[in-house]
Amino acid sequence: MRKHDAIVVVQAACLAALAWPGPRLWRLSPPVLAAATAATATGTAVLITGAVVQGRQLTPRVEPAARARLLTHGPYAVSRHPIYAGLLVAGAGVAVLRARIEPLLAWAGLAVVLHVKTGLEERSLRARFGADYDDYAAAVPRLVGVPRGQRRRAT
Repeated sequence: MRKHDAIVVVQAACLAALAWPGPRLWRLSPPVLAAATAATATGTAVLITGAVVQGRQLTPRVEPAARARLLTHGPYAVSRHPIYAGLLVAGAGVAVLRARIEPLLAWAGLAVVLHVKTGLEERSLRARFGADYDDYAAAVPRLVGVPRGQRRRAT
């Protein structure tokens, strides 16, 4: 087992807990149902797009694959971690649609795990790509937000 593989296991456990079986405990109003459904679909689309752009360099670990290159295009031009952003949005939608407390708690756990994981991953990316990653991080939000303009360094 590698140094940070435990975080991957905890992330998987949180994702599995979102689907923990059980009956709904409350009814969702039509606007909440629509918003949660839209969040699930949108988040899923974002995470799939991020994964497709990663291609063969995609890894669940915090260390980049040996063949990895710094991605700054497509969804990575607006989020340094579009897969995680998509997971959080889709996971929130699923947790609300489940209409029970356990999935909501699982989503909160996932948010904490991904916060820790992004920090670890960014340290690895900084070690691997140096100033290019620093420039990218200065220009592009971690998860969601408005990109802060052009990167200082042409790569």
